[in-house]
Amino acid sequence: MDNIRIRCPKCKWEPDGKAHWQCSCGIMWDTFSTGARCPNCGKIWDKTQCVIHSGGCDKWSPHLDWYDGLEDLVNKLKQEITEKWQLEKQGVNLAHTLSLKN
Repeated sequence: MDNIRIRCPKCKWEPDGKAHWQCSCGIMWDTFSTGARCPNCGKIWDKTQCVIHSGGCDKWSPHLDWYDGLEDLVNKLKQEITEKWQLEKQGVNLAHTLSLKN
């Protein structure tokens, strides 16, 4: 998770942890501290707007696209799962082979 950076996928602006985003219920908060869920009303924002007044581009992008490096983490997890499955299959095959010998 150390390789994940939060930044706008369009202009690469990085949020500073301040409350730049406003929900339709009126509360201002840092959308990245809650995974795009409003801490007041619970609304989940699937898109996040880049903050122009803080140096961003003002464009909207899917919230998950802001997490740069997730692809590497997902690929690593997929590899670990695949390796585990292969080991489990080998264990099953070995157990099956041993039961046939007995």
